[in-house]
Amino acid sequence: MNIILQDIGRRYNREWIFRHLDYTFSFGNSYAILGPNGSGKSTLIKVLTGSLAPSEGTMRFEDRGVELGAEHVYQKISLAAPYIELIEEFTLNEMIDFHFKFKKILPSFTVEKVKDTLGFPKHTFQKEIRHFSSGMKQRVKLVLACCSECQVLFLDEPTSNLDKEGEGWYLNLLESSKSDRILIVGSNQEHEYSFCDEYLQIMDYK
Repeated sequence: MNIILQDIGRRYNREWIFRHLDYTFSFGNSYAILGPNGSGKSTLIKVLTGSLAPSEGTMRFEDRGVELGAEHVYQKISLAAPYIELIEEFTLNEMIDFHFKFKKILPSFTVEKVKDTLGFPKHTFQKEIRHFSSGMKQRVKLVLACCSECQVLFLDEPTSNLDKEGEGWYLNLLESSKSDRILIVGSNQEHEYSFCDEYLQIMDYK
């Protein structure tokens, strides 16, 4: 699986967020999309995941040289981001069961291992998510995305709402859920992306 961008740009009204971006994200590598707050990192990730259409240029997903239709791409990607909402009326047990009806779980994981990885007390799994702190919700988003079997994993500001302990937990989660795939991290904090193979500076495409 590769993601190939050709002269990609995105604008809001008359303002270009980024422009003339030529880039290939290759299977098996990890990438950091870097830039200050408000620079367009999340906008690029939304374009890559299909949430936003590019204003110019072309983007295609290829699997072994064959271009994938948009209807097949969803099954191959996972995303954790602050703007992704959990179903707050669900208990945590219900949220986990619901998620894995649509995404396959990593072969190295089981539902019980996913729950253990979260590190929450057992009674927490019966609570509705609307009662969770922002840090707990962020852990849930990350574990659901990272433990899904996917060819492309997007993590946008992955340690937002996490404390120092949570930042260590995030790195351990990535280590335990390693898989052959493309990993793309949107960040401006080095501890979130220091393990990445390549860096893309969004400010280079203004």
